[in-house]
Amino acid sequence: MLDHLRHLLIGPPLPTQQLTHRRLNKIRALAAFSPDALSSVAYANQEIYLGLAVAGAVGLSLSLPIALAITGLLVVVALSYFQTIHGYPTGGGSYTVAKENLGMLPGLVAAAALMSDYILTAAVSLTAGVGAIASAFPVLWPYRVELALLMLTVIVLLNLRGLQETGTAMAIPVYLFLFTFLPMLAWGALRLMREGMGSLASVAPPAREPLTLFLVLHTFASGCTALTGIEAISNGVPAFRPPEARNAGRTLIAMAILMAVLFAGSVGLIQAFAVIPRPDETILSALARRVLGEGPAYILVQVSTMLILAVAANTSFADFPRLAAILARDGFLPHQLMNLGDRLVYSNGIILLATAAGVLILLFGGDTHALIPLFAVGAFLAFTLSQTGMVVHWGREKGRGWAVKAFLNGLGALATALALLVIAVSKFLEGAWITILVLPLLVTWFLRVRAHYQEVALELSLSRGLPPPLEVPPRPRVVIPISGVHRGVVDAVNFARSIAREVTAVYVELEPGSGERIRQKWEHWWPDVPLVILPSPYRSVIGPLLDFLDETDRQHNDGQQAVVVLPEFVPARWWHNLLHNQTAWLLKAALLYRRRRLGFQRVIIDVPYHLRR
Repeated sequence: MLDHLRHLLIGPPLPTQQLTHRRLNKIRALAAFSPDALSSVAYANQEIYLGLAVAGAVGLSLSLPIALAITGLLVVVALSYFQTIHGYPTGGGSYTVAKENLGMLPGLVAAAALMSDYILTAAVSLTAGVGAIASAFPVLWPYRVELALLMLTVIVLLNLRGLQETGTAMAIPVYLFLFTFLPMLAWGALRLMREGMGSLASVAPPAREPLTLFLVLHTFASGCTALTGIEAISNGVPAFRPPEARNAGRTLIAMAILMAVLFAGSVGLIQAFAVIPRPDETILSALARRVLGEGPAYILVQVSTMLILAVAANTSFADFPRLAAILARDGFLPHQLMNLGDRLVYSNGIILLATAAGVLILLFGGDTHALIPLFAVGAFLAFTLSQTGMVVHWGREKGRGWAVKAFLNGLGALATALALLVIAVSKFLEGAWITILVLPLLVTWFLRVRAHYQEVALELSLSRGLPPPLEVPPRPRVVIPISGVHRGVVDAVNFARSIAREVTAVYVELEPGSGERIRQKWEHWWPDVPLVILPSPYRSVIGPLLDFLDETDRQHNDGQQAVVVLPEFVPARWWHNLLHNQTAWLLKAALLYRRRRLGFQRVIIDVPYHLRR
């Protein structure tokens, strides 16, 4: 039944041979990798407005200059990542570039920054999407957490279905957003030429703070969230159809142009029209209402904004599992994260990302403004390390035009480093300190995971030769824990007799008097197999049994520990397991994770009995 449900939700398994045929063309790739970058216009504009509104009309008049500065930074970063794509055509994520050119530790810092950024991007995009639709339908504001989690569930299921299905599904919201938002900007520009500019002084809220350099830098830092997602294409080059690097580079340029037009164009219209939102409304909603009125066109823009913000989380789902798989391959994350699922996607990474994003949505109550300060630090730290690594890469390769390429990446590194410094200082007390604290903890965790795998490999290695052969041990002693006398015990007793010289059954008496009834039944069926009754005054099965095993091993002192044969019945339906106490599983876990005693390992053998109904 579970298999049928899984196939219904995510589709039937795909053969590994189809992996090369599941790649994306430029149209689908733009839809799969760009939603985060394109949709960041929504919350970046909102953060610029909220940052400057405290200074009244004077502050809001700086919206467009700040937006143009961020757009210039966007151009520099896009050109830098264009070089990264061609320098690392097999996938030049910040982790790979930093590790190969700057060393392992900078690479791990970049990986930690990227992973935190992906998790926060997913949470911010979903909560911002709810904010967009709730601006049009205010009745939805109290349910923003539930709506964000619902959209998260849909995104997870789409990604579990595979790359092509995700690209196709993402294409509808992405291109709907472009085909509604770009015409709105064009119509707004025409109306502006016809109607003239509005007056901020007459509509702006009263100033609560003076306009200071710190306020401007703080707002610039908030607006830099518009650049999040621009690195996604360079991380996912292997997902493109051949020639991968050329297709990825062209897609990146198209995405950067669209980002610049959407961001600078919307901020310019907001300032020119002197747009001020109502309470419980986003700034983009106020712009759309000012340009289009409150009819169907306004609703369509809000719906398309909500949809692209919802699927913007898909950028994280496209890149986070791939990054986690690379880290797992290098031994810095659990190896399960590099396993391909039924649909040729990294299912474990998708589920891990969804869980982390869901926890953030719950912890911050679905509030986009509360989440924003946390995630720009990770993005710009990864930008800086990646571009610095590319400077070293070009200097080492010294190929054709290497100096120009190094200059572009160096310019990108310098620009993002300065932006990172501004973000870290201005946003520190608002929540950036959390990210700054989490990053070294993540790096420490990576190193601990790798140390564990190295220790395991050392212990399992045969490089030191095989241990000296031992004499063939005698036939083992066997202990059979039983919960009663029934058919589930028969196969266990027969198997134990076939391998052992001495078989003992053990029953732990939880209720006084029950042991004698069990003994009578046992002696009726197996009079030649001794049964030991163990009292348990504290109603524990595991403790008395472990004590008995230790005691009998000490008494025999025959150079081995008793083999435990566990009779275990297997229910016919998965949910039937919930109706049983799973004592055999608990006992097996207790024995399995117990340190070796007396210098010997204890062998544990399961003998299943499958129930028919």
